[in-house]
Amino acid sequence: MRENPIILGIETSCDETSAAVLRGDELLSNVISSQIEIHRRFGGVVPEIASRNHLTAILPVIDEALDKAGVCKTDLDAIGVTYGAGLVGALLVGVSAAKALAYALNIPLCAVNHIEAHIAANYLSYPQLQPPFLAVVASGGHTGVARVDGRNDFTMISSTTDDAIGEAFDKVARALGLPYPGGPEIDRLARTGEANIEFMERKRGKAAELSYSGLKTAVVNYLHNLEQKGEKPNLPDVCASFQKTAVGMLADRAAQAVKATGITTVVAAGGVSANSYLRERLKADGEKLGYMVYFPPMSLCTDNAAMVAVRARDMMAAGVKPASLDLNAVSYLKIKGGSI
Repeated sequence: MRENPIILGIETSCDETSAAVLRGDELLSNVISSQIEIHRRFGGVVPEIASRNHLTAILPVIDEALDKAGVCKTDLDAIGVTYGAGLVGALLVGVSAAKALAYALNIPLCAVNHIEAHIAANYLSYPQLQPPFLAVVASGGHTGVARVDGRNDFTMISSTTDDAIGEAFDKVARALGLPYPGGPEIDRLARTGEANIEFMERKRGKAAELSYSGLKTAVVNYLHNLEQKGEKPNLPDVCASFQKTAVGMLADRAAQAVKATGITTVVAAGGVSANSYLRERLKADGEKLGYMVYFPPMSLCTDNAAMVAVRARDMMAAGVKPASLDLNAVSYLKIKGGSI
């Protein structure tokens, strides 16, 4: 393998079809084909429709990524692909394409964990970033705090016991009649509202676990109670109050992890890391408690293949055994667990 290998990353875990080309530390291209407009009419991602659209988009997206990077398929040294977690039908499209290319080109195939890839996206923006650090994982399917002790050493030291924060945002948005995706809509409305509604009593302290199902239910019950009284909710205030509580739980957990581990570098990862209040809260906590916080650019918050290519690069550099051509998609995939 050459010193700066050229790696093709492929990502199809949900409703973005993405391919990227990485050469060493240099990102040559990162193409994303989003299905948001297709799924918006349904109020959320429909797995079967997502899979069909991935089938249509995958080869053109790969070709575009290679063309923008100025490389040919025969220039590739390896392929990295998200094999889990995500929608199994959607994942299978990317995995199948990656296996076919790896076989045809006779190059290594790297099976990439979606959560680890989101964390690894930070290396693209911050080349100086080195473990150990803590990662605040906030996405539609995963929420928690991970400890990163090496480029290939991840431990989830705190995670949600039920819904992910992004899932809670989308469900609350749907209850409020806001369009999909709900997270950006709640963030937008919250900027003009006041966090003056106490939906539920928040548990605090080291024993507090991350849980979003109860908060989601509390918001829905609040809306139902108003409806029974013939009253309309103040949408900006509801959004601001929900967002403050949801983000606060995760930010508190991150601060606890810093105190418990002594690690003073924190990175954000996942789609919800684009949320303006989460960024403000983590930054404020960092300044108050004395730790550095890094945020990926918006283009690397959403699902993308650049993060997959970076993760594959680190796996190859560490000598991780390539995946075999019988690699299958895994809908539910975690990283090893631990405790603070």
